Amino acid sequence: MEKVSILLGKTVQKISRVRGNGGSALPGLVIERTNPNFIKKVLEKLPYGVVVISGTNGKTTTTKMVTELFESQGLKVFTNETGSNFVRGVISAILKKIKISGKFNYDIAVLELDEAHAVKFSEVAPIDYALILNVQRDQLDRFGEIDHTAAYLQKVATATRKTVVLNREDPRVSKITAKNTVFFGLSDALVKKFPSDDDLLSHNKTKASSKKALVTLEKLGDKASYSIDGNNYTTNLKVKGVYNAYNAAGALAVVKTVLPDRNTDELIQSLANIESAFGRGEVFTINGCEVELLLVKNPSAFQLSLASFVDDKHEYMIAINDAIADGRDVSWLWNVDFHSLPIIKMCSGTRATDMALRLKYDDIKTAACIEDLKQAVTKFTSSSKQPKRIFATYTAMLEIRKIISGKSLV
Repeated sequence: MEKVSILLGKTVQKISRVRGNGGSALPGLVIERTNPNFIKKVLEKLPYGVVVISGTNGKTTTTKMVTELFESQGLKVFTNETGSNFVRGVISAILKKIKISGKFNYDIAVLELDEAHAVKFSEVAPIDYALILNVQRDQLDRFGEIDHTAAYLQKVATATRKTVVLNREDPRVSKITAKNTVFFGLSDALVKKFPSDDDLLSHNKTKASSKKALVTLEKLGDKASYSIDGNNYTTNLKVKGVYNAYNAAGALAVVKTVLPDRNTDELIQSLANIESAFGRGEVFTINGCEVELLLVKNPSAFQLSLASFVDDKHEYMIAINDAIADGRDVSWLWNVDFHSLPIIKMCSGTRATDMALRLKYDDIKTAACIEDLKQAVTKFTSSSKQPKRIFATYTAMLEIRKIISGKSLV
């Protein structure tokens, strides 16, 4: 039955590519309908099992970190590279890699799944380990209140067969229960830099949780320092942003959970060489000028980006869209404190005027406001040779990346 499904799926993929739609989800949908047990039978054969990474912020870059850390230890890692969160998207990714004979030559799967689709995945496929990063108010029109989102993640944790790795400092994530739990966390000195959704503006939290953490981010500066199993390690990071330094703690925790006997020094060295994921802190060069593209999609992500990427050396643009993939409700912008920003050279996207208005309430001047992204990016990047940064929501980031890639070296 599996060989027939593989042949059918690969045929649908080929037809989809010929027709020009890329074949991302349709082959998976066909197999999902004709052989519902396909994904379970394939993934259950993996020697080290399946790792699911979920939460509101940081999934893509953290999945990349976990994947590359496992690869540094000699494991062959299957991952949903396209970022498709649907079960059918994972099946389609499997069909691209599996042989017609049924041979699936991987040691472990590392899958990025959003909160709701992780639950659906757990109903049809095995989860051996789960890494749950955070719960924030993201796309309220999509999932509803954050307690509802936390309930999704509890279901994922309950379905996990071995160990769940939890963010100790997130009040909703730390309450999640499972058969076995491990925590990653922050030092007291850093906890205020990472406000949860509840204390985003008030910054009430001043001490880390007392729960024991396998990995703790201890210090941040020119380098990041981690405590792992009671030993301290310091390293440079190519991934930028304070949030990625903390997500790296989660990545280290899940890898150490799966491979407890592996050399930690080697893992830290590998971590230092991992670069940002697609569209997350990528730097482009246009006519000799550096342009950095930064994804922001909710109050916490934006606040941490401002803490990481605001200085007097760069010029700034903000692009806000309200497409379905961004979330229609952009009222979250009012929960971000923008006072650290200098003058904004450009606001763009479908909600450009809303963004400019929000900045005005924090006494931040906007020099130009152009909804059309191509016109805005062209004007912004040609204004001077000064290095530039663009904060953008998801669909705006994708469009800007296409615009910039046509003009630059990535």
